[in-house]
Amino acid sequence: MHFLTQELIQLDAKVNNAKEAIEQAGKLLLDQQLINESYIQAMIDSYEQNGPYFVLAPHIALPHARPEDGAKQAAVSMLQLKKPVPFGHPNNDPVSLVFALAAGSNNEHILVLKKLSTLLGNEEIRYKFMTAKNYEDLQSVIEGD
Repeated sequence: MHFLTQELIQLDAKVNNAKEAIEQAGKLLLDQQLINESYIQAMIDSYEQNGPYFVLAPHIALPHARPEDGAKQAAVSMLQLKKPVPFGHPNNDPVSLVFALAAGSNNEHILVLKKLSTLLGNEEIRYKFMTAKNYEDLQSVIEGD
């Protein structure tokens, strides 16, 4: 599993809207060859067709698509937005953190989601993700030190 490695994190990202945020978070996965390009479009299509159902907590979005949409391996990328953008969620907007999830199977999807929800369930850790200035600020949190 490729989980929030340095190459999969972009801090202080500039985007204009939810679609750009999803694209950039997906591009981090694509650049590491963890997904096919079709996976990014599938995440955007899912957002446009189903709305912001993946904005699961205040300021946090977890876009994803189905394994058959082009996921090669289990992976999570993170985009920390310089300026939060609305995703259209009535309670959890605006979004500051975008975690793009990819999994090669439904079982991997559950494992990735479980690992991420364990981290994000901690208020102190969420704050660190929102305020980190460099990867080293997050490394001990991600690695569980």
